[in-house]
Amino acid sequence: MAEKWTTANIPDQRGRVAVVTGANTGLGYETAKALAERGASVVLAVRNVEKGQQAAARMTGDVTVQALDLTSLDSVRTAAASLRSRFDRLDLLINNAGVMYTPKQTTRDGFEMQFGTNHLGHFALTGLLLDLMLPVPGSRVVTVSSVGHRIRAAIHFDDLQGERSYSRFAAYGQSKLSNLMFTYELQRRLATHGTTVAVAAHPGFSSTELVRNSPAALRLLTWLGPLITQTPAMGALPTLRAATDPAALGGQYYGPGGRNEVKGHPRLVTSSPESYEVAVQQRLWAVSEDLTGVKFPIAESRKARDSKNPR
Repeated sequence: MAEKWTTANIPDQRGRVAVVTGANTGLGYETAKALAERGASVVLAVRNVEKGQQAAARMTGDVTVQALDLTSLDSVRTAAASLRSRFDRLDLLINNAGVMYTPKQTTRDGFEMQFGTNHLGHFALTGLLLDLMLPVPGSRVVTVSSVGHRIRAAIHFDDLQGERSYSRFAAYGQSKLSNLMFTYELQRRLATHGTTVAVAAHPGFSSTELVRNSPAALRLLTWLGPLITQTPAMGALPTLRAATDPAALGGQYYGPGGRNEVKGHPRLVTSSPESYEVAVQQRLWAVSEDLTGVKFPIAESRKARDSKNPR
């Protein structure tokens, strides 16, 4: 295993199809660019098609654009239908797009913006595309979380949409914790299929447009440059490793290898104790299915069913 894993370690991706959400800028752009350079057919799934086309023009390789607005379940369904009409297989789905620390607002479907965009939109997209992946050996769903999943983070089932009490920090933490819980529960359900796996990653503290809604003090840290932050290209490495490293296993989590996982080359990391709570993962899954109306083409594991219905 390489001590300092870089894009040079990405295996040949020719013949593989990858969909990357939020790929017109920042981490998503760098992720898509690296995959295309290694030969993958890459789809930039983005809200702003014009910006997506401009990003695609700056990349080398087979790169196309798909309209996708994760704040709208109608858009998610339309995008999934379009992708299904274009491709008969999918090797990589990289759930990268996200919003951070937004003021209180809702998606078109009435969900709290961060929970709805970062978690529910990707949950629905994955469920609608998963049967294109299940027959494909080595296919992976990679979902991007954050060190923010540890900050004031819990799944507030009694107030998921922040209607009674809203904190943009707690809402972001909830959405990023949801990304991890989704990955772990998805992997448990995929385990019996033996083909597709679910992996998570986080970019550390990368200087991207995502911080535009952050408090001034946090934005100031990004201006301090390489002493505090890392470039989007470095921040994308954990995602790329989760997506392409032959040694990566389902249910693993990759992040920067430096102190406090703020920056550095990617390695295996551990998420918070709360993220591994199976009962909460399963409850979140059930709630997410109800909210999105999307049912996955895989059943929950027998072990999970037995734990709910002991004999």
